Amino acid sequence: MKIEKASVSLAEVHSSVEVKQQSGLWKKLFAFLGPAYLVSVGYMDPGNWATDIAGGSQFGYKLIWVLLMSNLMALLLQSLSARLGIVRGRDLAQASRENYPRAVNLFLYVLAEIAIAACDLAEVLGMAIGLQLLFGLPLIWGVCFTVLDTFLLLFLINFGMRKMEAFIISLIIIIGLSFVAEMIFAKPAIGEIVTGFIPSLPNYQALYIAIGIIGATVMPHNLYLHSALVQTRKFERTIAETKKAIRFNIIDSAIALNLAFFVNAAILVLAASAFFKNGMFDVSEIQDAHKFLAPLLGTTLAPLFFAVALIASGQSSTLTGTLAGQIIMEGYLNLRIAPWLRRLITRLIAIIPALITIIYFGEDATGELLVLSQVVLSLQLGFAIIPLIHFCSDKAKMKEFTIKNYVKVLAWISALTIVLLNVKLVFETISGWLKTSANPLVLWLTVVPVTCGTGILLLYIIFKPFIDKRILSKTKRIHPPMTDFTTLTPFTHKKIAVCVDFSSMDEKTISHALAQGGTHAQYLLIHVVESAGAIMMDSEIDDMETESDDAGLKKYAAELEQKGFHSEIKLGYGNPKKVIPEIANAYHADLLVLGAHGHRGLKDLIFGTTVNAVRHRVNIPVLIVR
Repeated sequence: MKIEKASVSLAEVHSSVEVKQQSGLWKKLFAFLGPAYLVSVGYMDPGNWATDIAGGSQFGYKLIWVLLMSNLMALLLQSLSARLGIVRGRDLAQASRENYPRAVNLFLYVLAEIAIAACDLAEVLGMAIGLQLLFGLPLIWGVCFTVLDTFLLLFLINFGMRKMEAFIISLIIIIGLSFVAEMIFAKPAIGEIVTGFIPSLPNYQALYIAIGIIGATVMPHNLYLHSALVQTRKFERTIAETKKAIRFNIIDSAIALNLAFFVNAAILVLAASAFFKNGMFDVSEIQDAHKFLAPLLGTTLAPLFFAVALIASGQSSTLTGTLAGQIIMEGYLNLRIAPWLRRLITRLIAIIPALITIIYFGEDATGELLVLSQVVLSLQLGFAIIPLIHFCSDKAKMKEFTIKNYVKVLAWISALTIVLLNVKLVFETISGWLKTSANPLVLWLTVVPVTCGTGILLLYIIFKPFIDKRILSKTKRIHPPMTDFTTLTPFTHKKIAVCVDFSSMDEKTISHALAQGGTHAQYLLIHVVESAGAIMMDSEIDDMETESDDAGLKKYAAELEQKGFHSEIKLGYGNPKKVIPEIANAYHADLLVLGAHGHRGLKDLIFGTTVNAVRHRVNIPVLIVR
């Protein structure tokens, strides 16, 4: 496999973490762990706190199911993002630039920048509120102070990717331990928490907060970020190693995002236990939540842990948000500016609305601004998710790493759920504005056209690949031009892969293979160990069956060498339908010879259909011997 030539994503740390030299399953897994933890901090940033506190204080435990659904969506979509970056060596912004017209990319870039600004706004306010709660620093000064912490990323990135990942993980540990302590203080009702996993939306306000939770959890900038961060790992670009990279990154995502789910659920449960249970249904401000924790939970440590976790959350999210801003600008515009300038621009875009809100509406309005920022993020999600699904479904570019049909279905269900919820929210919000506005004509001339244009852009992104395929299929000829046989020459096989299963069929299979190549060809004898241990542990397995099969292959190879044929052996592990094509492709064989036992019908269900599955996974002739 080769990465397509283009400017690389996050050039400072691209392919900077070496994993090729790692031996052993656990060491290699540890080498891949890290990118998802940087992504996960976006799932527990101060914007999440605002929506979780609002949801818990107003509706108790009833919206926990929204957190769970959002987390499952996030895990699916982040795995697709990682797959895109690993297989194609492209982040989501770069892939979009290559697939859409320039004008469309410009609009997508603007929408992505709005999402980054909304995300960074949450980090700015969260960090400033945390400093105010812990040190009494005025909110407006805290907002200005957050300009400086942007440059922490420049300092950390000079020490390498692993050091920055370690710093982020340490902040996540602080957040997690803080909320473990909060749960001990709050003593929530476990039975009522369980009922919160039953889906329900009591009213329109619950829908608004639910969409905010989705926007705060499944964040569009994280999809851009993850597809770039996985490219920091340097590994051998073979099919087998790429599959391992995908698998290890899924494990990385599962661990990191479940930690984020715990933090979000803990915040909502804390709000439900402390505020909803005591009849305080309108607590949506982080400052109010901090103020009421001590008297309600009976300890002064509760607000202290709360403030420390908030600062750690804001700081960690700041680092990843500025990285995402760099990825989006370089990816969509192919414009690379100095990293410090890019991060400063991102931060200044976020600080301006924060300062305006504090100066003109007061510090009490920051909670509403945080929730609004998460709703804005959710509205932008469709423009990131739908291209991602299309790119991971593109057989021409993803080849054997194209996502399975069931994954496509789940991804589209997630995308449609988010888009339909957003359409409902936008329609009801604009309808309310038109009914209550003193001058609705202004809205008809501004908000309505912009909304309609955005909707048309979303429809274009959804249906473009399907239209392109239809146009392409119509332009194809029924039959291609007929071949002229004047230059026809016999083909001689030089590298022949032969599958054996240590049955009476092997003699016939090997004989046919030798007839195709003679003594001038090289032969690779393949056998796949299919035991449960081999499926779980791959090449790490060391049992009696493996030793026996290895000895059998060596015996066959020795007999062929005595007869003057050059042969090698390869023992595979797991599912033959997948492993045989991988070995044959890695060997660069020009012919694959398989023995078929001739069963069909009911026996196919019992014994399987390896031959049929294998021939669809290789691009070389397959000789089936019966």
